[in-house]
Parts: sequence; structure tokens; C-alpha cells
Amino acid sequence: MRKQIIFGEPSIGKEEINYISKVVRSKWIGSGQVTETFEKKFKIYKNSKYALSVNSCTAALHLSLIYCGIKRNDEVITTPMTFASTINSIAMVGAKPILADIDPETFNINPRNIEKKITKKTKAILIVHLAGLPCDLIKILKIAKKYKLKIIEDCAHAIESKYNNKHVGNFGNTGCFSFYSTKNLTTGEGGMIICKDTNIYKKLRIARLHGLSKDAWKRYLPDNVKKKQYEHYDVSEIGFKYNMIDINAAMGIVQLNKIQKHWKIRQSLFNLYKKKLEGLPLKFQKINFKNVKHAYHLFLLVIDKKKTKKKRDNLISFLSKNNIGVGINYRTVTDMTVYRKKYRWTNNTCPHSKYLGDNTLSLPIHPKVTKKEALYICEKIKQFFKK
Repeated sequence: MRKQIIFGEPSIGKEEINYISKVVRSKWIGSGQVTETFEKKFKIYKNSKYALSVNSCTAALHLSLIYCGIKRNDEVITTPMTFASTINSIAMVGAKPILADIDPETFNINPRNIEKKITKKTKAILIVHLAGLPCDLIKILKIAKKYKLKIIEDCAHAIESKYNNKHVGNFGNTGCFSFYSTKNLTTGEGGMIICKDTNIYKKLRIARLHGLSKDAWKRYLPDNVKKKQYEHYDVSEIGFKYNMIDINAAMGIVQLNKIQKHWKIRQSLFNLYKKKLEGLPLKFQKINFKNVKHAYHLFLLVIDKKKTKKKRDNLISFLSKNNIGVGINYRTVTDMTVYRKKYRWTNNTCPHSKYLGDNTLSLPIHPKVTKKEALYICEKIKQFFKK
């Protein structure tokens, strides 16, 4: 067993290194043909009409909000149990994030709470499939249709997730994915937007790279260089520097080939943890409906304060002393200083989210965790509660 069990260790092998080296040795390392190949492969995997690579899920969320028509002073309903990028993206377009508290069993946004928060200013719902468990999409889609709202799916945890045999990300106006270093599929840094609207796709494609009408690599292709007449580019949109490059895309292509194999390992670890930790004063994320595929991006456990006086942070310290890395996904956004000042959120804004954020932690669940290591983690957690 290793000296230190790392929480979010990426699974990078020789195949990724070899393909990246091939790109580095090529005549082009920026956004180019390898990036387009990755987009095509991801589109096929997700069974979506369009897929557009970007350099982060944050970029994907920001662009999605802009091209779904969200403007200054609009309201966007979202979950408090999420990373800062969700809230920041809403703020970046000048809109106001409105929090709807979570379901205390699934830890995802509660559709009943969404409907309670709708006003004349509400223009969209930004949902997060926390840990890889799909939200209650049937109910959320009904609400969106009733009030004519856009849906943006934050699928940062949910690359493999399905709802009613359909890949998540395909239910909303856009689906936004993360390929950060700890994610189920990593490109080091990176993201992807999937959508079905041709007009939105065309605008997203131009906006992700300064609003340019032509990518640089297309201008410099051998066939174009041979032309007597140089083709000038135009700037047709106010754009951003949000593009992915071929070095990252090369890693993504190899990672995508391994995704089912890695998912099975995550599933096995998830089930092992749940079985071995049963009977302790802990709560786990519940799958409350059928026909869903969990991505198993995170294994969340929550200390049940009704059954123990033990504290989450003490458990983290104990595990750390035993060379076990863990994460917190997440502290509720209502705890964060800037949001408290800007939106006047308090501990009482979303009580279920506050409880979860104060008492949850995430165990290592990546493909490099061995069964022996997972059993060791469970044994140490049991030891903590016996103290």
C-alpha cells in the first residue's frame, strides 16, 4: 500500500503521454485538428448534436449564460451545494443567483424549492448534478416549460451520468462539462459544451476565441497557404480566450477511450464504501428514482448529528494523520464571504445545504485506489467512531 492515498489523483498512463508527445513534436500545438477530433468523439459519446471544447467548465457556464440570453438584473435559480464557478458565472453576466435549497436525501436541488423561488425576473435554472447523480429532471423540465425558462446543466461531475437512458447535458439548452485534473475524464484543464440549437452553437464557437471568424490553424493549413489570395479573418462577436488546445485535447481523446473501464472501478469502490460503512452514524447520497446512471465522481458521506457528537473536521484530521486524503464537496456557497456581502445570504438561507456543507466529506474514489486501500480507509473510519 502507498504511503499516502491521494484524494483526487488523475489516472494518466503511457498512452496519454505518448499522444501528447506526438502533438508537441508536430507542427501545431494550439487549437487545431486534434481538438476538433476530441469534440467529434465527445459528441458521439454523449449522443449530442453539437460539442464545443473550451478551457474550463467555468468558461462553458459563462458562455452558456450569455448565449441563452441571460442579462444584467435577470435572476437565475441554482443550488447552494456547488463550487464557486456556478455562482461566479451568473455574477459575471450581471445576473443574480437565487438559491433553491437541496433535497436532504439526494443532495441535489429540490424541484419544489425551485418553483417557490420563481419571480418575473427569473430567466433560467442552472442545475448541478452533484457527485454524478442526475437531478430530478422530469420535474425540473416541467417547471421550465411552465414558466418558459432556460435550463443550463452543470455536468462537471457527470460525464458518464444518464437519466432515463439519456446522457445528462442533453436535457437543457446547454450542458457544461469539466475536464479538470480531478475529474473522471481529465485534460489537465478543460471543458466542453454540448447543445442542440444550431444558432447557439455557431455563436458559442465564434465567441470562445475572441469572436474570430476563422481559427488560426485553418488560416495556416498547407492548402490555404498555397492560395495566392490571403484570407483575412473578421471579428463578428465580442469574444473571449476560452479555447482548448491540441495538447489538452490529445489527453482527452485517450481518456475518453478509458472512460467505461474507469467508471467500473469507481462503481466498485462506491459500492464497497457503502457496504463497509453501513451501520456507522453516517448518511449517504440516495438515488431516489430508477433509470439513472451515477457517474460515481464522488463518494459523499455525511456525519449524522442525531446519532453522534463526532465532528467532520476531526474525522478529516484523523484520516490525514493516517495518510488518507479526503475532500469537502462542498461547503455551501452561503458560507462564502463575498456572497454573504453581495447577496446577504446567511446560515438560514438554505438550511439543508448548510447542514450538508458542515458535515460532509468525500473519500478517494479514483481508479488508482486499490481494494486494499479502500478497505483500509473504511477500517480507519470505523476506528474513529469507536474512539
